[in-house]
Amino acid sequence: MAVRFSLLHTFVVVARCGRMRDAADVMALTPGAISQRIRELEDAIGYRLFTRTQAGVALNAAGEALFASLDAPFRMIEDVDRNLTSASAQRVTISTTGSFAASWLVPRLFEFSRRHADIDIVVETENRIVDLRREPIDLAIRHGLGNYPGLEAIWLMAPELIVVASPELLRTGRPVMTPADCLAFPLLHDVDRTDWRLWFEAHGIVAPRVLKGPAFSDDHLKIEAAASGQGLALVRDVHAEDGLRAKRLAQPIAARWPTRFAYYAVAASEASQRPAVRRFRDWLVKEASETPP
Repeated sequence: MAVRFSLLHTFVVVARCGRMRDAADVMALTPGAISQRIRELEDAIGYRLFTRTQAGVALNAAGEALFASLDAPFRMIEDVDRNLTSASAQRVTISTTGSFAASWLVPRLFEFSRRHADIDIVVETENRIVDLRREPIDLAIRHGLGNYPGLEAIWLMAPELIVVASPELLRTGRPVMTPADCLAFPLLHDVDRTDWRLWFEAHGIVAPRVLKGPAFSDDHLKIEAAASGQGLALVRDVHAEDGLRAKRLAQPIAARWPTRFAYYAVAASEASQRPAVRRFRDWLVKEASETPP
């Protein structure tokens, strides 16, 4: 049976450190995870490699022989890894939606770059949820409940949903005085067609079972459709800021429904250990805290 590379690497690190706790710090794991890996390795090969001492652990004869075979090859691998990663150590790749990037993140990035000129930021936009353990993404900004098993998630902000439309559409249509009046207009939906139904429900309105109207996978597209007079859109308030300021959009009703979800900065624990990622994440938290509710 082949022995996993990660188990051999863990053995080498423990042998060098002489303590499970020190090895855990080096590998960004818990001491329990280090002990488990050593047990797995010993079970796989059928004999013990360490003896316990007051100071920690020491190699026995079998462990000394195995360490002599593995230490030099692993040092060569670690040298190559350092050379490969040094160029990207100061680059942070971010994944988020196009609407959030355009309306909130990108306008603020200049200030981060001014303060941290040594860090290059790469922003990738897509609606699918990237796999932060397998894909070359350092940090994702996700909208959800904050439940991301196996990942580190930090709350950023919880923007509200507001109703927006083009001023021209509102001038030619019936007055919008209550949430129920929105049903008299074409409605622009999110791609899973849930936001309007939940909004009406939150206001105690029984909406028709089928709410017609086009659906969009991105708030930015929905806002453009609203600005061109195609209907009412229910969007995150931070996404509509520019359109409202430029008067391309108007807010016909002041009733707001705070969204149940929030934006989170999400990263794998390995990525979070990198100083550049931590600096960018700390900056995100600060910027989000200064965003008006």
